[in-house]
Amino acid sequence: MITRDEVVHISKLAKIALSDDEIERFRSEFESILEYFESLDDVRNEFENFDDVEPTFQVLPLRNVFRDDVAKDSLDRESVLMNAKHKEEGYFKGPRIVE
Repeated sequence: MITRDEVVHISKLAKIALSDDEIERFRSEFESILEYFESLDDVRNEFENFDDVEPTFQVLPLRNVFRDDVAKDSLDRESVLMNAKHKEEGYFKGPRIVE
């Protein structure tokens, strides 16, 4: 069960302010999401192994055209933010788009 304190903690991590009604609504929505994942556990538990599950495949000859995801050296945070017009707590600060 998701507690009110956990929702408040998540909202602080996301740097969003929530009203009491929103906290309760998100608590309920998080509960629903976790219940869905529990139902997926039921599917996994139904099969001791997945050898009996038919493999799926792509009917079209599609292939991955994206490059490999490889970590490379990049600029440090200070260099990136050096010329930023608006920054806060080490991040770019964009305009508010939701009231």
